[in-house]
Amino acid sequence: MDLFSFTECANQTHSLRALFDLLVNRATEEGFSEVAYGALNFVEPLRLAEYPPPTVAVNWPPAWCDRYFKRKYHTIDPVVRRTPMHSGPFLWDQLADHYQLQPDERRVLDEAREAGLKHGMSVPLFGPLGQVSVVSFASPSDDADPQDRIGHLNALASLFHSAYGEIARPSNSGCGKKIALSQREISCMQWVAEGKSSWETGRILGISDNTVNFHIKNAMRKLGATSRIQATAIAIRLNIL
Repeated sequence: MDLFSFTECANQTHSLRALFDLLVNRATEEGFSEVAYGALNFVEPLRLAEYPPPTVAVNWPPAWCDRYFKRKYHTIDPVVRRTPMHSGPFLWDQLADHYQLQPDERRVLDEAREAGLKHGMSVPLFGPLGQVSVVSFASPSDDADPQDRIGHLNALASLFHSAYGEIARPSNSGCGKKIALSQREISCMQWVAEGKSSWETGRILGISDNTVNFHIKNAMRKLGATSRIQATAIAIRLNIL
């Protein structure tokens, strides 16, 4: 399932469990079947009831879930602690290289690996009023390479987060608001959706990369997005692309 197909299926989903299952299935195709979604500094109104906050939905081995929540590991989990410090996706294996982790933080990572969450990565997701959410992916395989899949998983997390916002807060989703992008903005965003850089898009459209960046920033502003990927997800969901 490609990202456009994922978005099409997500558009037809009105259940958090169904939407999360869709995310897990797509992530599993990428080799990362262990998935968690959480709201780090606020409480989401829609959650799977079997998991305590800050978790919204999770697909971890049952034994690790039980251990993690009973011991309140989210209070010492370095992934949870460090997510707000990142503006983009990061690899768990690199946390110790960038931060002086405390012994309890290292213990959580070590126990997670033993439980089958190996070579993980997390995607910070930012909302209004400083809200921070996160989607994390991990693989049970020793040979998994999250760096190789980071672009796809990053896009997948943003698409899921956008779709979740629609079903969790339908009254605030802005469904009645008409967002109009110019034809040039749409053309630039279409190539962003195809994974093209500003330089590549400029060569395709016969304009400078600065002009591409100008149109993309305008589209992001109109869509209320903080990143290109988020803007793409919103535009696809609104059938603009």
